[in-house]
Amino acid sequence: MKLRFKILIMCLGSTLLALILQTFLFQSSSSQFIYNQSKAESENSLQNMQNEVYAFVKGIESSLIEIYTEKDFIQALKAGDSVEALRTEFYRKAYEIGNTKFETKDGVVALYLYTTEHEIISTYRRAVTPKHNYATDIYEDPEQENAEKVLEYIASDESVMLISSYYNPYREKDILRFVLKLYKNSNRGHQIGYVVCDVDSRVFSSIMEKYYTNNMMYIWLQPSGDRPAASLGQLSEGEAEYYEEMSLRIQNEDSAEQVDFAEQEVFQAKQNKYNLTAYSIMPQSVLEQNQRTLTRNLLLIAGLMVAIASVLTTIVSRNVIRPLDLLMKTIQRIKGGETSLRTEIVRKDEIGELGQNFNEMLDQMEELREKENQAGLLLVQAQYKALQAQINPHFLYNTLDTMSSIAEIRDCPEVSMLSQSLSNIFRYSLNMKEPFSTVAKEIMHLKNYTYVMAVRMQDHVRYVYDIDEETLQDRIPRISIQPLVENALNHGLRNKRGSKEIRIEIKKKDAVLKICVADNGVGMDAGPLNEALQKNDLQRVEQGNSIGLFNINARIKMLYGEEYGISIKSVQGEGTDVCVTLPGDQGEAQDE
Repeated sequence: MKLRFKILIMCLGSTLLALILQTFLFQSSSSQFIYNQSKAESENSLQNMQNEVYAFVKGIESSLIEIYTEKDFIQALKAGDSVEALRTEFYRKAYEIGNTKFETKDGVVALYLYTTEHEIISTYRRAVTPKHNYATDIYEDPEQENAEKVLEYIASDESVMLISSYYNPYREKDILRFVLKLYKNSNRGHQIGYVVCDVDSRVFSSIMEKYYTNNMMYIWLQPSGDRPAASLGQLSEGEAEYYEEMSLRIQNEDSAEQVDFAEQEVFQAKQNKYNLTAYSIMPQSVLEQNQRTLTRNLLLIAGLMVAIASVLTTIVSRNVIRPLDLLMKTIQRIKGGETSLRTEIVRKDEIGELGQNFNEMLDQMEELREKENQAGLLLVQAQYKALQAQINPHFLYNTLDTMSSIAEIRDCPEVSMLSQSLSNIFRYSLNMKEPFSTVAKEIMHLKNYTYVMAVRMQDHVRYVYDIDEETLQDRIPRISIQPLVENALNHGLRNKRGSKEIRIEIKKKDAVLKICVADNGVGMDAGPLNEALQKNDLQRVEQGNSIGLFNINARIKMLYGEEYGISIKSVQGEGTDVCVTLPGDQGEAQDE
């Protein structure tokens, strides 16, 4: 109960501390971050809307610029024809441009062609009815048509298309106006006329609706120095007053940022080319909505987590403590000497896994001790078998008999060389205190052996050595190469007729040393032998009477791991290739 009580206090304390700390941090930093994030999202949304408005305005300008393709009309303007001649010849030109250069979705409601003297040449008005009426000339009522802005623009040196607006009392809505100057040539040195294009503000309202994320916000478009062009949303009484003051400042080209309204946030997005800025007004309460929601959820989660933590801690502590007590008692008994004892926890959870891993650890410790004993026995056995393989009576008898025959028949230095090779073999084989040697010393031992065997057997075997010089000082287990050649002589080439060849190849790639001994002998079925080598049965090693493949394979796997060892490739009637794979090692072996 004491431990259970500690767990309960710890869990409840940690939960409450985390919630209190989280609430405090939220109020001090995250609250402002969320507020700023909401502002950034509103600004991004307004900028995205402005980008779409810009694309539409750019399309209108492109369509108006196509008026230059009306070569007869442009040529007449360049020639300075009288307005009466222009009206007579091109009275339908505005109609043709309005119907061919624009699509229905562009919302063009009127189009006017003027001379530089502000004389109307041609007019196009779409769907004129008593309720949908448009002026035949914007200068008939300049104040109502906001034509003063057009006059100012035409008189100025400004070449960028003008964007303005006026209020149409028949439609009871704002109409956007685009004015494009027409020049005699590309350097814009001489103006020959201009075109006025009126567009229904409904087109812009449909764009703004895509970015109208809250019914408490108000969006509008307004050029600097001009009246508002299009708007969307509803304004409260206080907001309407704020909006009027701000739009008036923009129209008078004053700084709108000087307007201060504590409970509102204002966002704006300008266009790089055209004088048309997008504005939005949003109550601060909308931006703070996420803050309030998060704070309320934090308090709700705090109460819920305290209740859940209390119940779960009681249940979990009850289930955790009892099996841990049993595990500790078992450990104490094992520590007291009962090494064969194992835990009896059978639960399928972390505690059960802990008990199972504990049992597996004890089993692995027993297995490691057994392997250590076997490794010691295997080393002693390798020493004995090395001595037995090289110094058995039959070997010594045949070799000495050969030496005697040569000595009786001829006085030949071969006897001296044979004796020296035998001496080297005995010296190398008998010195087994150091289990490692180098590739160079193993090759020297192999050449002594092959010389003795060639003299002894009078068997003409061709030996080919392909050894990378960089591998000569690599450390390898002692007596690892000569048994492979001995195996090739005894099993591969003994019953071979014709030319006999053994190829010894030693290469290193990516820090892996590979020693291959290949013969062109009778071959065999290598499958069962590879399976036995992979299995690495130590009992089979102990049953052998020579340092053969199984002994070398077992020593390599013990020293370097299961991924290394011997593999065999063989084709019956063609030959056998035995390869030893082990890690490259540039360390120097102890001198014999």
